[in-house]
Formats: sequence, structure tokens, C-alpha cells
Amino acid sequence: MTSPQELETLVQRQKEFFNTGQTRPIAFRLKMLRRLQKVIQQEEEAIIASLSADFKKPPFETFATEIAILEAEIKFLLKHLRRWIEPYRVKSSFLNFPSKDYIYPEPYGVSLVIGAWNYPFQLTLSPVLGAIAAGCCAILKPSELTSATSQLTARLIQDHFPPEYLTVVQGGPEVSQVLLEQPFDKIFFTGSVPVGKVVAQAAAKQLIPVTLELGGKSPCLIDETADLAVAAKRIVWGKFINAGQTCVAPDYLLVHEKVKEPLLKELTSTIQEFYGTNPAQSPDFARIINERHFQRLKNLLDSSPVYAGGQTDASSLYIAPTLLADVSWDQPVMQEEIFGPLLPVLTYKTMPEAIREVNARPKPLALYLFSRDKKAKEMVLTQTSSGGACINDTVSHLANPFLPFGGVGTSGQGNYHGKASFEAFSHQKSVLMKPSKPDLPLRYPPYQNKFSWMRKAFKWL
Repeated sequence: MTSPQELETLVQRQKEFFNTGQTRPIAFRLKMLRRLQKVIQQEEEAIIASLSADFKKPPFETFATEIAILEAEIKFLLKHLRRWIEPYRVKSSFLNFPSKDYIYPEPYGVSLVIGAWNYPFQLTLSPVLGAIAAGCCAILKPSELTSATSQLTARLIQDHFPPEYLTVVQGGPEVSQVLLEQPFDKIFFTGSVPVGKVVAQAAAKQLIPVTLELGGKSPCLIDETADLAVAAKRIVWGKFINAGQTCVAPDYLLVHEKVKEPLLKELTSTIQEFYGTNPAQSPDFARIINERHFQRLKNLLDSSPVYAGGQTDASSLYIAPTLLADVSWDQPVMQEEIFGPLLPVLTYKTMPEAIREVNARPKPLALYLFSRDKKAKEMVLTQTSSGGACINDTVSHLANPFLPFGGVGTSGQGNYHGKASFEAFSHQKSVLMKPSKPDLPLRYPPYQNKFSWMRKAFKWL
């Protein structure tokens, strides 16, 4: 379904269905969440197979990062949704006495969800959970780069949901362009910063609210007090899971000069422990998504000093887990988000210097610090800005549904996960309820002799 006429008709059908009010009752929302939960559980083997076909993703990683995280999110929504959808009372203003004031969460309407290729099942469906919970309809546009997973997603949605409620539209950038011209009530995009700007511009033309989940170069700071053995394991795991194709992966290490060499040794031995002496033969290491990204990473690798790793195989789109030491800030690998298994290592002398280097660059989606120094932790958290942060860990903050996940600045806008997903697709409507009597005359003209009373009223606030 790629013609503009078909897409226009599809959006109109969803708007008509939404206007019937069928998506609003709590019973309908819970039913749809449970239906999707059952589909995911029943199709586990097919999901694992599709991710393996797209970029040889290990079954463990597929289950942990694509399947389990969705099931956990659904369980969380099922547990809390009844409470979230209820109007709730807020404190009234003295100026409106007497009145009762409420917030009514209401669904935006028909939503467009554009997914990403690096976690193609989870990053496409996770926002949809928020749309379902909020009472919206949704059109899903999965990535064309992961054809096996996109086709599976389309089949699962088509087989279990009516198209006027949920449906999948497949295709390349030209399909996305047509979709972005449609009068959606909400747009949710996950992907790169350049494409995010295109989506934001398209949404702005129609004043459509938009959530952008983007990326950037997420720094990982390691000071001289850090437990290097633990830090190495958590850094290697966070960086090389999914072959580094993770939006919150540590993009580069900023290490205190005193611990650079021992940390490099720990990282090297940890890589060997995780993936063996030849990671190309490891069943636990994924591949690069396509030739274009492989060549982009190969170019970055060829212009960087390799400390460990560096092996490549174009025929299988394999790039080894690689450490890049003696990297400078002006090298090509430090000019863009890497999004692959290359880990540059830079050094600093003092924490204020490290913070200045981080702040000299666009605000990242995530920031990581390994330290046992309480003052260092407080300094980094209060003097830097990032979408999220972990102290003595990487990536794991996104697994807590009580923590809103999202970027800041060029790394994104808006949040989701848990209640934040529900709120991303909901308008918080302010409602004032006032009785007919008493009807105080102070606010009405003529204003003669009322000004002094108004001043006194404001002093009482």
C-alpha cells in the first residue's frame, strides 16, 4: 500500500473509526493489550527467526531486548491503566471560587508510529502500546532495512487487528514522506537525528504533536576510583550488544589518564571472555544491518588507531568488537554517532575537564559514569545534560517502566515507557467546573471601585 490515495483513505478510515468512540472504553484498551500480549507470546519463535534473518541477532538478545521488554511493558500497562485514564482533581484557584478543577486525559486520535531498524520489533511496537493504552488508533511504519521483521510485524497486526484500528504500512522513504503529509493527530518517530529533523519539520507544518526518539554520541566516563573489572564487563555488554547498533550504547570512553592502560587490558580480556578469541565464530555476536552501514563503519575504522579487534568481513557484514586507543577529538570517528562495534578511548586529567568536553558537544541520549566518588557522581549529574544516565552501569535505565525514556536537545524530545507512553499519546485536558451560584460580581464591568478589591484578592493568593 504505497499510493497517496490509498494512504489518505486509510487515515480517513482510522479517523472515522476513532470518532465512533470504540477505542475509548477501558475494556477495549485492555482487550487490545492482552491480544497483542498473546500474539507476542505465541509468535516467539517467529520473532527470533526474523531477527536472525535480518542481522544474525542472537536468540538471547532477541528475547531480552525485543520480546521480554515488550511483555514487561504490557504487564505494567495492564496493571496501572485503569487508574491513569480516570479524570483526577487538582487544587482550585482562589480567583475562581467556587469551583472544582480536573485533568481529563483524552486520546489524541489517529497516530503514526515510525519504527527503527536496530531493534525493529520492539522499537516499532513499544510506542504502539502507549497508543493502545491511551485509546488511539495507529498506523505503523516499520523500517524497510529489516525486511523479515517488518513483514512479520505486518502479518501479526493484519491477522489480529482490524486495519481501521491498527495497521502496518511498509515501504521506503517515499512512503514515509507521503505518510508525513497526512493529517495525523500524533506522530512518534524513532531513528536518526537527520531524519528526525525531517519528521519534526513535517509535523510542524500541520502543528501535529511529535515525539522524537533520536540518538547521539553517548559518553561513558571512568574515573580513577572506578572498579575497573566491573566497569569493563558492563561497558563491553552495553557497547557490543546488537553489534553496537543501539541508540544508548556507550559511544566513546572518557577515561582518567591514570587508569587508561589497566582499563584497556580489562576491556580486551572481557571481550575475549564474552565472544572468544574469534568473535566472528561466536553465536552471541550480531552483524551489521547492511552494506552501506558496514562501509560507513569500515571507513571510520580505517582512519582510527586500533588497540584490539579491527577484523572485518564484508561478505558476512562482520566487524569485530574493536577498541580504538589514542583517539583525538577531531578524528572522523568522533564526528558522528558510531552505531557499531567501534569503541574510541580518550583521556582526561580532571573531572571538570571531562565535563567541559561533554558539554562542548550536543546533548546525548544517555550518559554513563563509573565511579565510587560521591562528589564526582553529583558533579557529573548536575553539571551535564542528557536524556538519561546510569552510574556504574550502561543501557539498563531503559528497562525500568517507572523511568521515562527519551532525549533532550538533538537527542530527542518527549518521553515514553510506562506511564510516559500513555501520556505521550494523551492530551491532558484542563477542566473547570463551576456552579451557577454564587456569581460574584467582582470580575464583571463596570470596574469602578473594584480595583482595590482585586489587588487585595491577589495578595491573598
